[in-house]
Amino acid sequence: MLARTADNLFWMARHIERAENTARVLDVAHRSALLPLDIEGAEAYLWYAPLNITGCAASYEVKHGLARADSVTHYMALDPDNPGSIYSCLKLARENARAVRGAITSEMWEVINSTWLELNRVTWNMDVEKFPDFFEWVKDRSHMFRGVTLGTILKDVALSFIKLGTFLERADNTARILDVKYHILLPSVSDVGGAADYYQWGSVLRSVSAFEAYRKIYRDVISPLRVAELLILRDDMPRSLHACMNEVEAALIDIDGSSGREARRLAGEQHAAIHFGLIDDVFSQGLHEYLTEFLAHTALLGREIRDAYMSRRNHFEPIRPVRRTALQMQ
Repeated sequence: MLARTADNLFWMARHIERAENTARVLDVAHRSALLPLDIEGAEAYLWYAPLNITGCAASYEVKHGLARADSVTHYMALDPDNPGSIYSCLKLARENARAVRGAITSEMWEVINSTWLELNRVTWNMDVEKFPDFFEWVKDRSHMFRGVTLGTILKDVALSFIKLGTFLERADNTARILDVKYHILLPSVSDVGGAADYYQWGSVLRSVSAFEAYRKIYRDVISPLRVAELLILRDDMPRSLHACMNEVEAALIDIDGSSGREARRLAGEQHAAIHFGLIDDVFSQGLHEYLTEFLAHTALLGREIRDAYMSRRNHFEPIRPVRRTALQMQ
């Protein structure tokens, strides 16, 4: 396969996954905003979290200043000047898909193209109250694309690059959500175990569609240790780090090739660390430190994959969340 084709397939899948993840984060933020929160600067506190998760807090501050529900939502959902917005991600996904029309099925192209056309019919001055329906639409379109892909594409190296982009992006997003909640989002130690803490951890689970899974497995009050265990170490949870690294390693093995030896070694090393890891060891190291190391390792893996298989093009890649609280914006 040509490096340019592999590059486009990888980023097509990654941008679609990123659009869905952004929709999930914003949807949870909107739901959380409906709950009473008795702290100073509550709106900035709530809406700075999604900016941190997606790594676009600094660029948002330059354009809008203090975090507000309407401006954060529009910036992360529909702003074409934000390279990480849902709009930009779906635009880039379509551009990548158009470049490899011969490597994907007509059904895959129709889903991506119709998604882009429908997105451009959205009213740019959409009311905040209408955004939850928009987020559901984004998630549904992402689910449809993955379903059509698995149901129509030949199971060859093209599918392996699509899976590689999807699960590398998903692992990155899950780690960011956990890191922001545990290290940044909680405003004070006194809130640990309180109502705000409970709803925040519940929001973390809902943002990765894991709330029902948590109840089924643990049947107990939501606790940080068990949430971390579910989203890091359990490979039966589809959006956990373990499950994602299972898929990343398998995709790299299927792609093979002598140039990808270092990428396969890095993926195998990270997969083994999670596969044989214990949650007590994670917390003894420090959850923030563990997740920061995971994100750095994932970024390194992404660069190795690019150097081994893909053309040298500039792409928007998310940066690690800024270590600040929402209240520091005031």
